[in-house]
Amino acid sequence: MTTRAFRVWGTMAMVLALTASVSAADLCATDALERDVCLSEPARRVVSLSPGATELLFSAGAGNSVVAVSAWSDFPPQAAALPQVGDANRLDLEAIVSLAPDLVVAWTDGNSRAQLDRLADLGVPVFWLAPRTFGDIARSVESLGRLTGYTTIADREAQAFRSGIEALEARYRDVPGLRVFYQVWDQPLMTINAEELISKAIALCGGTNVFADLPRLVPRISVETVLAADPEVIVTAGRGDPGHDWLASWKAYPALAAVASGNLYRVSPSLLQRPTFRMLEGARELCAILERARARL
Repeated sequence: MTTRAFRVWGTMAMVLALTASVSAADLCATDALERDVCLSEPARRVVSLSPGATELLFSAGAGNSVVAVSAWSDFPPQAAALPQVGDANRLDLEAIVSLAPDLVVAWTDGNSRAQLDRLADLGVPVFWLAPRTFGDIARSVESLGRLTGYTTIADREAQAFRSGIEALEARYRDVPGLRVFYQVWDQPLMTINAEELISKAIALCGGTNVFADLPRLVPRISVETVLAADPEVIVTAGRGDPGHDWLASWKAYPALAAVASGNLYRVSPSLLQRPTFRMLEGARELCAILERARARL
């Protein structure tokens, strides 16, 4: 090999090495457990282990790369047709391994760490999600887009989501406050604390979660504690069953501020209950509800 050829070869090798290092960096993301997940190439076979993760993968543009999902992964509609590999209580690890996934996306609040550590021991990359803020939702989509090779789509959609949230913040920043009780369930009676994203949506719309200071994310409470808090608005989503009035029992307490003003509302069940991009639509609906509530006080 001549000196000139050697130099050309050496230059090409350096360029290739630099390109490889940049590509490798582009295929790394830090998950909710503060673990750096790096892939040698974009994931083309992805298994999603929660409905929220499924939605976020589709939002990132990676829907065609999802080969299996968990139970209750019903949005977008095409996700419901994918094979299911278990739910929050039990995963079919054998089925997951047989799919030869390049990436498994898990949810810290629902999936078993022990089960997924077994997958990781088999060499299957596991990326954990736990969105606690609107910013976390956007960053989760950006990370999933990076790991699946859909960076352009993911970044664009994440920015659109951020812009929508910022618009709501600006619109409702100076509105009169409202004391809000969000009812997750009626029997047993359950609500949310400040760390739950629905509580952040309430704050975004100018409301105050009357149970924000409770220690658990989704605490059980009593009717007496609600009466003592005297919320001006009561909101619930229920389970999506239109035949059941989830708020009817509160009408037995006419002195309750929310009842006295007729501020008992039901929101669309699927929009606020998962920390996904649909929360923007849910937050808009919630803000409109609280605007109507203010007009009644």
